[in-house]
Parts: sequence; structure tokens; C-alpha cells
Amino acid sequence: MTKQVTNRTINKRLLTVKESAYYLGRSIWSIRTLIWKGVLPCVQDGRKQYLDIFDLDNYINSHKKVLH
Repeated sequence: MTKQVTNRTINKRLLTVKESAYYLGRSIWSIRTLIWKGVLPCVQDGRKQYLDIFDLDNYINSHKKVLH
């Protein structure tokens, strides 16, 4: 059974990798790659990884570009 990601789940501070992928509009594997490369910090709880929504917002802000 898979958990449906909804807007309601985005209201919490720590997101799962799947929720983070949905939030950023990326694939789960691209989020895992960003974690493994050290681009996105994560909270490790046993085998589970969680991402702080503030870190995701910082990632968005640091990758904004103005195209001319």
C-alpha cells in the first residue's frame, strides 16, 4: 500500500524523501542523489531519512536564476 502525498502532508517540518520529491517536483532518486552528494542535508532516523522543509526552501532559493 502506498501513501498518497497530499497538500496536507506538506504542512509538517520534516518530510520523507517521497514528500520532498513531490515538494521540489523531482524524482525520488534525484532527491536521494542530492542527499548522497551532500547537497541536501537530511535527518537520519534509523534507516529512514527526512528532509527539513527549510533546507528544501533554501535549496530552491539558492538555485534561482534570472534569465535574460
